[in-house]
Amino acid sequence: MQLASVLTRGQAGLEAPEVLVEVHVAQRGLPGLSIVGLPETVVRESRERIRAALVQSGFQVPQRRITVNLAPAELPKAGSRFDLPIAIGILAASRQIAVSGLDCTELLGELALSGALRPIPGLLPALLGGLGAGRATILPAGLEAEAGLLQHPGLYPAAHLLEVVHHLTGERALKPLQAAVLAPPSAALPDLADVRGQHLGKRALEIAAAGGHHLLLVGPPGTGKTMLARRLPGLLPPLGSQEAREVAVLRSIAGLTPETSGRRPFRSPHHSASAPALVGGGSSPRPGEITLAHHGVLFLDELPEFPRHVLEALREPLTNASITIARASATVEFPASLQLIAAMNPCPCGYCGDAQRLCECTPEQVRRYQQRVSGPFLDRVDLLVNVVRPGRGDAPGQPAESSASVRKRVEAALERQLARSGCRNAGLKAAAVRAFCEMDEQGGRLLEEAAARMGLSERSCNSVLKVARTIADLAGKGALEAEHVAEALSYSPSRGLQPAGRG
Repeated sequence: MQLASVLTRGQAGLEAPEVLVEVHVAQRGLPGLSIVGLPETVVRESRERIRAALVQSGFQVPQRRITVNLAPAELPKAGSRFDLPIAIGILAASRQIAVSGLDCTELLGELALSGALRPIPGLLPALLGGLGAGRATILPAGLEAEAGLLQHPGLYPAAHLLEVVHHLTGERALKPLQAAVLAPPSAALPDLADVRGQHLGKRALEIAAAGGHHLLLVGPPGTGKTMLARRLPGLLPPLGSQEAREVAVLRSIAGLTPETSGRRPFRSPHHSASAPALVGGGSSPRPGEITLAHHGVLFLDELPEFPRHVLEALREPLTNASITIARASATVEFPASLQLIAAMNPCPCGYCGDAQRLCECTPEQVRRYQQRVSGPFLDRVDLLVNVVRPGRGDAPGQPAESSASVRKRVEAALERQLARSGCRNAGLKAAAVRAFCEMDEQGGRLLEEAAARMGLSERSCNSVLKVARTIADLAGKGALEAEHVAEALSYSPSRGLQPAGRG
């Protein structure tokens, strides 16, 4: 009996479970290569890639019955990552090479017909799994920027099958991967100083950045809603080391190049995006835009133009900061701790409430347009700001404040929040809101009266308190005062979408 075993990793959501590639070359039976262990189409097609790669590399494909078992058998196997371990297993089982150390080394990589190694998606979870098990990993060259983020010496990039063979046989060792150096951003983020006027919008943007609150901007075309939204990342602190690793893993699973500058993600899907594209899905569950915006910003421009069922699919992730995707083959949970910022016109023509142009829509058309955004969805939004056309801009001699200046206040407020509760104010649960958002007598009476007059729900009241807490943190105050509550109420979505101004 000729048998060899090679270690590798599969992919199941954020996890990379260990897979044992067992190769058996039988002495009897019709020649052929069969792969078992719940392989999907790409894995079954690897037979032809492996045959060509072995021949082009100067090896022989045994004219015997070859059986490849991918264990555990109940785990679905997808992707081309199993090409390299299967090829090495065939060479070892057929005694064409004498290898050692296969029990402490994991192999990953797709084979070209020439024997060259090609990159694979979802690399980082597999590398983390191998390093967690105390094993070295051989991976395709070309992924140094991604793998180097782990800053671990047990990673060995290879460009060709022959390089892997020489390493395993001890003829010529591969060079370990060098740790990646975080590169500075290739371009500066948009600066808040570029926005003329819009003091209310800038104030709301600062509050949203400081507390992690979801924000909706409503106003006519050309008022600067998108311009404001794209400046939110510049007000946020850079990613921490753990956050950066989580973001890199998610981008790796999605097949995207990892971000090495420490910038927070900013995702802006078009309004034609489907629900699976936004929240994730597929027969083998893949992350959607809300997961790719983890620890960053998700910007939804032209909010009412998104299909209603797509927006409704966001309600649970916005509340739980995660999304669970259930399929017949697997149930996967992806993180979705994001900050939502959305923009919309107030009516179909866009000019309802505009002081310079008359709206041509009927009240019924306005109502139907605004009802495309449901009340339960708006209930997840903490801040609603009516953006009007700027006037003459900032006063002469008083230049607009830069993003760097505002970010200092945001970071100071964030430090207070983390020291007090361990999270940003937007993430406070009901019990924490009662504990950390205590109001003075005037503030409590103001909120009580507003709740009765505006019909605020318990969720809306908690939202107002969390925003007021952020306003107080920006001011360096401890207890919530009436002015903090009053400003928070002025941003409450419970006021409705109808903008101020003449229609």
